Amino acid sequence: MLAWARSAALAARWVSVTPPILLTSNWDTTRVRVSVAEQPGVVMAATTTPAAEQPLTEQAVRALHRRTLTVVVVSQVFGGAGLAAGVTVGALLAQDMLGDDSLAGLPAALFTLGSALAAFAVGRLSQRAGRRGGLAAGFAAGAAGAAGIVVAAVAGSPLLLFVSLVVYGSGTATNLQARYAGTDLAPPGGRATAVSIAMVSTTAGAVGGPLSVELLGRFATAAGLPALAGPFALAAVAYGLAGAVLFAFLRPDPYLVSLRLARQAAPPADARPAPAVPAARRRTLNPGVAVGATVMVLTQVAMVAIMTMTPVHMRHHQHSLGQVGLVISLHIAAMFLPSLLTGRLVDRLGTAPMAVAAAVTLLAAGVVAAVSPGDSTIGLSLALILLGLGWNVGLISGTAYIVESTAPETRARTQGSVDVLIAIAGAGGGAASGLIADAAGFATLALGGGMLALLLIPALAWQRTTRPA
Repeated sequence: MLAWARSAALAARWVSVTPPILLTSNWDTTRVRVSVAEQPGVVMAATTTPAAEQPLTEQAVRALHRRTLTVVVVSQVFGGAGLAAGVTVGALLAQDMLGDDSLAGLPAALFTLGSALAAFAVGRLSQRAGRRGGLAAGFAAGAAGAAGIVVAAVAGSPLLLFVSLVVYGSGTATNLQARYAGTDLAPPGGRATAVSIAMVSTTAGAVGGPLSVELLGRFATAAGLPALAGPFALAAVAYGLAGAVLFAFLRPDPYLVSLRLARQAAPPADARPAPAVPAARRRTLNPGVAVGATVMVLTQVAMVAIMTMTPVHMRHHQHSLGQVGLVISLHIAAMFLPSLLTGRLVDRLGTAPMAVAAAVTLLAAGVVAAVSPGDSTIGLSLALILLGLGWNVGLISGTAYIVESTAPETRARTQGSVDVLIAIAGAGGGAASGLIADAAGFATLALGGGMLALLLIPALAWQRTTRPA
């Protein structure tokens, strides 16, 4: 249970050795001015006051990027511990409080719906004020939601549970949006790798949470709380710590710095050619954004639908809570642990081949889940490992599509809007999963989720036809 804390401590030690110019915590990011310096090799000058200019070289930009990744890594360790609670015991808590298996998918639907609302808000806030404020606010809301779920479990209040699950979803959305912070200052050929570094750091907390379900349950019971409320108590603390790390250390804000670098790299206004078509009429569908969003939406639906009902399916076949936690831990490890390799493969092989690989892997996960006996921990573990791996490849390749297809001036807003679609799709998948499994069985749900992922391939083929000759 302390794995995520040790990982955070190691990452924090990395922060402590970052060059002093980048560790100035009182650098007010709202007043940073960036300009192209005249000295050779200097790409911008950053100042804390209008009168005192301080050059920031290309080497300093790389150091700032490294610092940003370090801060994101620490926050993601805590954030991973927070999101694991809903994944592991959310459906079981609803089943216990509501007494109806057909509603077991409702928690996933509610906190995913909440993540949709939060993704929109965090994206807009990041666009206006930078990543620091947006991400810190999102994690704070997630912590409040997790605390509300604990109170709802104690009071036996389904209404409070539903409302708190929506607010809890803010942490899930923020945990995903933090991956974009790592790309703000990344070189064009290393953006997928930057995403992967942010994602892999989630592994320690996300895996440690489910493995600690029984221990957290005993602690909760000893404290007079329902056993299934224990993981959400951990989530409240973990999300709060994630937000505090970002608010305290994510400065200067990488997104604000990237905006200023982009403006200085642009030609003067009088040197730009006049647009041939009025701006209002030039708003057309961006193929890269459309395909990236489609890849992530379909992988999210397939993953959420199968994952949500797996704990319920296992409990119906007399698996212990510890066995459920083990399977979900392996699943979450597969969602995040391969990220470093996945990011490098996306950077080297390209987004389209890796998106196809995601579709094939998700199909294999659905087939394995459908044919595995209900009492087979090994079979279900393999299925959910494949499910997590397919989601990982789809999310990183889809994210790379989005980053490559957007300009810095609108990137945060676009990223937030795309994450809204992802969250809404996940909410639909979570809500439908309980109904489908109750009506047609878990095997049908698993096969349907796997086959749905194959729709990625026509979307990729469409993008090829839209490329300019």
